[in-house]
Amino acid sequence: MIGSLLGLFGVLVLIGGGALAAQAYSNSRQTIANPEYGEAVWSDEPVDSIFPDTLGGRDGRLGGLTNPKFSYWHRLGISPETSCSEGLTARTLAKAKELGCKAVLRATYVDPTGDMVGTVALIVMPGDTSKKQELADAFEAMENEGAVAPLSVPGTPASGWKKIGRCGSALTAAYDEHLPYAVAATVGAVDGRLAGPLPGDWGKDYSDVMADKESWYAEAKILARMLELHIEDLQLGGAK
Repeated sequence: MIGSLLGLFGVLVLIGGGALAAQAYSNSRQTIANPEYGEAVWSDEPVDSIFPDTLGGRDGRLGGLTNPKFSYWHRLGISPETSCSEGLTARTLAKAKELGCKAVLRATYVDPTGDMVGTVALIVMPGDTSKKQELADAFEAMENEGAVAPLSVPGTPASGWKKIGRCGSALTAAYDEHLPYAVAATVGAVDGRLAGPLPGDWGKDYSDVMADKESWYAEAKILARMLELHIEDLQLGGAK
Protein backbone atom coordinates (compact mmCIF):
# COMPACT_ATOMS: atom_id res chain seq x y z
CA MET A 1 0.00 0.00 0.00
CA ILE A 2 2.76 2.40 0.98
CA GLY A 3 4.66 1.50 -2.19
CA SER A 4 1.61 2.29 -4.29
CA LEU A 5 1.18 5.68 -2.63
CA LEU A 6 4.83 6.53 -3.17
CA GLY A 7 4.54 5.52 -6.80
CA LEU A 8 1.46 7.71 -7.25
CA PHE A 9 3.24 10.61 -5.54
CA GLY A 10 6.17 10.20 -7.93
CA VAL A 11 3.87 10.31 -10.95
CA LEU A 12 2.21 13.48 -9.65
CA VAL A 13 5.60 15.10 -9.14
CA LEU A 14 6.60 14.27 -12.69
CA ILE A 15 3.32 15.63 -14.06
CA GLY A 16 3.64 18.79 -11.99
CA GLY A 17 7.23 19.28 -13.07
CA GLY A 18 6.29 18.86 -16.71
CA ALA A 19 3.49 21.41 -16.37
CA LEU A 20 5.86 23.92 -14.80
CA ALA A 21 8.41 23.38 -17.55
CA ALA A 22 5.74 23.85 -20.21
CA GLN A 23 4.54 27.05 -18.55
CA ALA A 24 8.10 28.36 -18.31
CA TYR A 25 8.66 27.66 -22.00
CA SER A 26 5.38 29.35 -22.88
CA ASN A 27 6.35 32.43 -20.87
CA SER A 28 9.73 32.57 -22.60
CA ARG A 29 7.95 32.81 -25.96
CA GLN A 30 5.80 35.77 -24.95
CA THR A 31 6.50 39.31 -26.11
CA ILE A 32 6.13 41.85 -23.33
CA ALA A 33 5.15 45.31 -24.49
CA ASN A 34 7.63 48.03 -23.55
CA PRO A 35 6.04 51.49 -23.83
CA GLU A 36 9.47 53.14 -23.66
CA TYR A 37 10.23 51.64 -27.07
CA GLY A 38 8.03 54.41 -28.44
CA GLU A 39 10.90 56.84 -27.96
CA ALA A 40 13.01 54.85 -30.44
CA VAL A 41 10.38 53.95 -33.04
CA TRP A 42 11.41 56.75 -35.38
CA SER A 43 15.06 55.65 -35.49
CA ASP A 44 14.82 51.88 -34.96
CA GLU A 45 11.92 50.87 -37.19
CA PRO A 46 12.41 50.52 -40.99
CA VAL A 47 10.93 53.53 -42.73
CA ASP A 48 8.45 51.38 -44.66
CA SER A 49 7.29 50.02 -41.32
CA ILE A 50 6.67 53.54 -40.01
CA PHE A 51 4.81 54.34 -43.23
CA PRO A 52 3.01 51.11 -44.24
CA ASP A 53 1.73 50.38 -47.73
CA THR A 54 -1.83 51.15 -46.66
CA LEU A 55 -3.59 52.97 -43.84
CA GLY A 56 -7.23 52.87 -42.83
CA GLY A 57 -10.03 50.73 -41.54
CA ARG A 58 -12.06 50.40 -38.36
CA ASP A 59 -10.54 53.44 -36.70
CA GLY A 60 -7.18 51.69 -36.74
CA ARG A 61 -8.14 49.08 -34.18
CA LEU A 62 -8.38 45.28 -34.15
CA GLY A 63 -5.57 44.90 -36.65
CA GLY A 64 -7.42 46.68 -39.41
CA LEU A 65 -5.16 49.72 -39.64
CA THR A 66 -2.68 48.31 -42.15
CA ASN A 67 -4.88 45.56 -43.57
CA PRO A 68 -5.32 46.19 -47.33
CA LYS A 69 -8.88 44.90 -47.03
CA PHE A 70 -9.79 47.97 -44.98
CA SER A 71 -7.38 50.43 -46.60
CA TYR A 72 -8.26 54.04 -47.27
CA TRP A 73 -4.84 55.53 -48.05
CA HIS A 74 -2.26 53.89 -50.34
CA ARG A 75 1.38 54.89 -50.07
CA LEU A 76 3.02 56.42 -53.14
CA GLY A 77 6.44 57.37 -51.82
CA ILE A 78 8.65 58.10 -48.82
CA SER A 79 10.99 61.08 -48.48
CA PRO A 80 14.70 60.25 -48.09
CA GLU A 81 15.15 63.68 -46.52
CA THR A 82 14.52 63.87 -42.77
CA SER A 83 15.52 67.42 -41.86
CA CYS A 84 13.00 69.66 -40.15
CA SER A 85 13.72 72.42 -42.66
CA GLU A 86 12.69 70.27 -45.62
CA GLY A 87 9.68 68.68 -43.99
CA LEU A 88 7.69 71.59 -42.53
CA THR A 89 6.14 74.80 -43.79
CA ALA A 90 7.21 78.27 -42.64
CA ARG A 91 5.45 79.04 -39.36
CA THR A 92 5.26 75.43 -38.26
CA LEU A 93 8.99 75.06 -38.95
CA ALA A 94 9.87 78.20 -37.00
CA LYS A 95 7.97 77.00 -33.93
CA ALA A 96 9.26 73.43 -34.23
CA LYS A 97 12.86 74.65 -34.41
CA GLU A 98 12.29 76.89 -31.40
CA LEU A 99 11.13 73.83 -29.47
CA GLY A 100 14.06 71.66 -30.56
CA CYS A 101 12.75 69.71 -33.59
CA LYS A 102 15.08 66.75 -34.25
CA ALA A 103 13.75 65.26 -37.50
CA VAL A 104 10.72 65.04 -39.78
CA LEU A 105 9.83 61.79 -41.55
CA ARG A 106 7.34 62.11 -44.44
CA ALA A 107 5.40 59.94 -46.86
CA THR A 108 2.75 60.67 -49.47
CA TYR A 109 -0.46 58.66 -49.89
CA VAL A 110 -3.40 58.67 -52.32
CA ASP A 111 -7.03 57.83 -51.56
CA PRO A 112 -8.88 54.96 -53.34
CA THR A 113 -10.50 57.31 -55.85
CA GLY A 114 -7.14 58.64 -57.01
CA ASP A 115 -8.51 62.17 -56.61
CA MET A 116 -6.93 63.14 -53.29
CA VAL A 117 -3.32 63.00 -52.14
CA GLY A 118 -1.85 63.66 -48.73
CA THR A 119 1.57 63.94 -47.15
CA VAL A 120 1.77 62.80 -43.54
CA ALA A 121 4.70 63.47 -41.23
CA LEU A 122 6.14 62.18 -37.99
CA ILE A 123 7.76 65.19 -36.29
CA VAL A 124 10.39 64.10 -33.77
CA MET A 125 10.52 66.40 -30.76
CA PRO A 126 12.66 66.36 -27.59
CA GLY A 127 11.67 63.81 -24.94
CA ASP A 128 9.95 66.45 -22.80
CA THR A 129 6.25 65.81 -23.50
CA SER A 130 5.44 69.51 -23.18
CA LYS A 131 7.30 70.30 -26.42
CA LYS A 132 5.07 68.29 -28.74
CA GLN A 133 1.95 69.69 -27.07
CA GLU A 134 3.25 73.24 -27.30
CA LEU A 135 3.80 72.76 -31.03
CA ALA A 136 0.26 71.42 -31.45
CA ASP A 137 -1.19 74.32 -29.46
CA ALA A 138 0.76 76.85 -31.52
CA PHE A 139 -0.48 75.28 -34.76
CA GLU A 140 -4.09 75.79 -33.69
CA ALA A 141 -3.49 79.54 -33.83
CA MET A 142 -1.84 79.46 -37.28
CA GLU A 143 -4.58 80.28 -39.77
CA ASN A 144 -4.10 78.72 -43.22
CA GLU A 145 -0.81 77.12 -42.18
CA GLY A 146 0.13 73.98 -44.09
CA ALA A 147 2.22 72.23 -41.41
CA VAL A 148 3.78 69.63 -43.72
CA ALA A 149 5.65 70.38 -46.93
CA PRO A 150 3.92 68.32 -49.67
CA LEU A 151 6.09 65.50 -51.02
CA SER A 152 5.63 65.03 -54.76
CA VAL A 153 6.27 61.56 -56.19
CA PRO A 154 7.22 61.38 -59.90
CA GLY A 155 5.23 58.96 -62.02
CA THR A 156 2.30 58.83 -59.61
CA PRO A 157 -0.91 60.82 -59.02
CA ALA A 158 1.22 62.94 -56.65
CA SER A 159 3.72 63.99 -59.32
CA GLY A 160 2.33 67.53 -59.32
CA TRP A 161 1.66 67.74 -55.57
CA LYS A 162 2.81 71.18 -54.40
CA LYS A 163 2.18 73.66 -51.61
CA ILE A 164 -0.05 75.75 -53.87
CA GLY A 165 -2.47 72.83 -54.19
CA ARG A 166 -2.91 72.30 -50.47
CA CYS A 167 -6.55 72.28 -49.29
CA GLY A 168 -6.39 71.18 -45.67
CA SER A 169 -3.93 70.41 -42.90
CA ALA A 170 -3.73 69.14 -39.33
CA LEU A 171 -1.17 68.74 -36.55
CA THR A 172 -1.61 66.96 -33.24
CA ALA A 173 0.58 65.73 -30.39
CA ALA A 174 0.90 61.97 -29.91
CA TYR A 175 -0.96 61.02 -26.75
CA ASP A 176 1.44 58.63 -25.00
CA GLU A 177 4.19 60.08 -22.81
CA HIS A 178 6.74 57.75 -24.44
CA LEU A 179 5.91 58.98 -27.94
CA PRO A 180 7.88 62.24 -28.36
CA TYR A 181 6.15 63.08 -31.62
CA ALA A 182 3.78 65.48 -33.23
CA VAL A 183 1.91 64.02 -36.19
CA ALA A 184 0.88 66.25 -39.07
CA ALA A 185 -0.72 65.94 -42.49
CA THR A 186 -1.64 68.09 -45.45
CA VAL A 187 -4.04 67.05 -48.23
CA GLY A 188 -5.10 68.32 -51.62
CA ALA A 189 -6.75 67.43 -54.92
CA VAL A 190 -4.76 65.59 -57.58
CA ASP A 191 -6.04 67.98 -60.24
CA GLY A 192 -4.92 71.00 -58.24
CA ARG A 193 -8.41 72.24 -57.39
CA LEU A 194 -8.42 74.41 -54.28
CA ALA A 195 -11.04 74.24 -51.55
CA GLY A 196 -13.68 76.97 -52.03
CA PRO A 197 -14.98 79.11 -53.50
CA LEU A 198 -17.41 76.73 -55.14
CA PRO A 199 -18.68 77.38 -58.68
CA GLY A 200 -22.06 78.85 -59.60
CA ASP A 201 -24.88 78.96 -57.07
CA TRP A 202 -22.92 76.79 -54.63
CA GLY A 203 -20.42 79.58 -54.14
CA LYS A 204 -23.10 82.03 -53.02
CA ASP A 205 -23.76 80.20 -49.78
CA TYR A 206 -21.04 80.79 -47.18
CA SER A 207 -21.97 77.62 -45.32
CA ASP A 208 -21.43 75.54 -48.48
CA VAL A 209 -18.02 77.12 -49.02
CA MET A 210 -17.01 76.46 -45.42
CA ALA A 211 -18.31 72.88 -45.61
CA ASP A 212 -16.06 72.24 -48.60
CA LYS A 213 -13.02 73.65 -46.80
CA GLU A 214 -13.76 71.85 -43.56
CA SER A 215 -14.07 68.50 -45.33
CA TRP A 216 -10.46 68.79 -46.48
CA TYR A 217 -9.27 69.67 -42.99
CA ALA A 218 -11.19 66.69 -41.66
CA GLU A 219 -9.42 64.40 -44.13
CA ALA A 220 -6.05 65.74 -42.97
CA LYS A 221 -6.97 65.08 -39.34
CA ILE A 222 -8.01 61.52 -40.16
CA LEU A 223 -4.76 60.81 -42.00
CA ALA A 224 -2.69 62.19 -39.11
CA ARG A 225 -4.72 60.20 -36.60
CA MET A 226 -4.24 56.98 -38.57
CA LEU A 227 -0.48 57.41 -38.51
CA GLU A 228 -0.54 58.15 -34.79
CA LEU A 229 -2.50 54.95 -34.11
CA HIS A 230 -0.05 53.00 -36.24
CA ILE A 231 2.91 54.41 -34.30
CA GLU A 232 1.18 53.32 -31.09
CA ASP A 233 0.91 49.80 -32.52
CA LEU A 234 4.63 49.79 -33.33
CA GLN A 235 5.38 51.07 -29.84
CA LEU A 236 3.56 48.22 -28.10
CA GLY A 237 4.69 45.52 -30.50
CA GLY A 238 8.26 46.62 -31.04
CA ALA A 239 9.94 45.20 -27.94
CA LYS A 240 11.31 41.68 -28.36
